Amino acid sequence: MLPLFLLASASPARRRLLQTAGIDAIVCPSDIDESQIKKSDPSELVQTLAELKAENIALRLKNGEVPVNSPPLPESVASWLIAGFDSVLWLKGEIHGKPADAAEAIERWKMMRGNIGELYTGHALIDLATEKVLVATQVTRVYFAQVSDAEIEAYVSTGEPLKCAGCFALEGKGGLFVEKLEGCHTNVIGLSLPLLREMLAKLGYKVTDFWQ
Repeated sequence: MLPLFLLASASPARRRLLQTAGIDAIVCPSDIDESQIKKSDPSELVQTLAELKAENIALRLKNGEVPVNSPPLPESVASWLIAGFDSVLWLKGEIHGKPADAAEAIERWKMMRGNIGELYTGHALIDLATEKVLVATQVTRVYFAQVSDAEIEAYVSTGEPLKCAGCFALEGKGGLFVEKLEGCHTNVIGLSLPLLREMLAKLGYKVTDFWQ
């Protein structure tokens, strides 16, 4: 029997991506303090955070606890497959997460416009049935348009960039300000579907097994 797929993230975009791919994940956000993790390498940072998120939920399940902010979980399941993700934008030699406020988002976009950034997303899978853990990173190059100050202020006023690690939502209004991508486009939205398929295969599963 297949394990239930559990998403250790509150990101609506990640849940929608999984649903689009036929995976109806149970959402159980982790409660780790991401601010305590300091790493200068973006790939190491997102892998560490993704794994910590998945481990946080795995430990709670092992202890018979219901994860924080989770919906009611089935009383009996064969096992759990827990997925954790984390994303950051690497731009001009610096790591950028979600902007703290609108002012920071405006300044970030003034730095992003006309430049090329790299969106790193860490992927972690924990199969509780086998105790196997897989961690990987996907990177996508993002070419930002030369947008005006007025366009930046209008975009930030929508509130959309305040919810995103890269300060833009490719699947939303932010997609208007991205000229092109090099690499996996779903990675920019929250997780790489091709990488997820490869990781599931390494754990012995076909992604089609999880189709609803």
